[in-house]
Amino acid sequence: MLQRSALGLGALGLSGLLSDQGAYAGAADLSAAGPGAGDLAPKAPHFPGKAKRVIHFFLNGGPSHVDTFDRKPMLDRYAGKPVPMNLTTERKTGAAFPSPFKFQRYGESGIEVSELFHRTAQHIDDIAIIRSMVAQVPNHEPSLMLMNCGDSVLPRPSVGAWVLYGLGTENQNLPGFVAMCPGGYPIKDAENWGSAFLPGVYQGTFIDPQFREVDKLIENIHSPHASTAAQRRQLDLLRSLNDEHHQSRPDPRLDARIQSFETAFRMQMEADDAFDIGRESRLTRELYGDSVHGRQTLIARRLLERGVRYVQLWHGAGQPWDNHANLEAAHRQLAGEIDQPIAALLTDLKQRGMLDDTLVIWGGEFGRTPTVELGAGGASLLGRDHNHYGFTVWMAGGGIKGGTTYGATDDFGFKAVENPVVVHDLHATILHLLGFDHERLTYRYAGRDFRLTDVSGQVIESIIA
Repeated sequence: MLQRSALGLGALGLSGLLSDQGAYAGAADLSAAGPGAGDLAPKAPHFPGKAKRVIHFFLNGGPSHVDTFDRKPMLDRYAGKPVPMNLTTERKTGAAFPSPFKFQRYGESGIEVSELFHRTAQHIDDIAIIRSMVAQVPNHEPSLMLMNCGDSVLPRPSVGAWVLYGLGTENQNLPGFVAMCPGGYPIKDAENWGSAFLPGVYQGTFIDPQFREVDKLIENIHSPHASTAAQRRQLDLLRSLNDEHHQSRPDPRLDARIQSFETAFRMQMEADDAFDIGRESRLTRELYGDSVHGRQTLIARRLLERGVRYVQLWHGAGQPWDNHANLEAAHRQLAGEIDQPIAALLTDLKQRGMLDDTLVIWGGEFGRTPTVELGAGGASLLGRDHNHYGFTVWMAGGGIKGGTTYGATDDFGFKAVENPVVVHDLHATILHLLGFDHERLTYRYAGRDFRLTDVSGQVIESIIA
């Protein structure tokens, strides 16, 4: 009734009241009221979801599935020999390249995992491994957009933006969607946590976690020349001017700008606490490790427990998992940087009772070939080329049936041959775990209703508990 009368102003007032009082549980779904109507207020999903929040470890560059979570003994049998199948690869490749890493069975499920992730493997009974992911092209930029935004050609809202649009956030003093990438990022990569045609309030807030001090982690978090009260008066004046402008020229971009000012102001009160891992016990800090990826993962857990809805942790921005040469040394170094933090997070979430309703996602934009890449003159580079025909992603917590595998690549690990999973299927499953029918979570733009999964996507029921 409040949405349909007086242009939805009653619903807008109610959402603000609920937010102010912290009455988040069962809050009305205000998405139908359009931009500006309870944009970040908590909203009820289509049905009770198993997950309330998401953390996504994104391994930029494409980790090798046959060296991590998809062992292929046939590569050992054909080592140094041509594989008995036709492989279409982006660059010239040669003979079968057996994994230089040892695999071992873990947990009651007995799933084989590479030594590269031996710490993460201790949690294999909480993990569902999808071994039959398929992308569209073997190129980084379109595959990055496909995995993060659901489209490989045109910029679309990222998964995190869709989740924030659908669920809102439980903490109005922190961004609802945070993306962390040590050392910064190329401008072109920002679209992977952008909001595209969704209102700007839903885009990810980028943070560079290479610094330790909160003042450096978040620029301008404290004003050097104005008290909190003075800043509040400045913002109130600015908001009144913006509201006057908005009455005659409604613009969702202005809504987003006003909201960003308010969030930035409120962050001054809460950011010191949320981003200061020094407030954690020594044992907890040691569990994650004193590295940039250990620190950013611990910060991510602190954000999640404070109501942040979606956190994406990028790995491999400076040195990507794109190992066309010397794969053994490069993959060993890269995995060594994140294996401990990932395992620590799973341990920490379980101890705090958060794993059951936190969805953890791991993966990159595609996998790598089972054959060795060749350089000039046909010499082996001891690396692997891009492979979008079959690769691995795994999920844990948040309603996932742990200790399971789904789908399979062929005997050599080149192509998905059993239960292929396209990216829209993965996204449909993520939304389902959060309580959404992916066909109903839509946003009208340019005369049509858009959704994260475009016009396809099937929920992977076999990996849901």
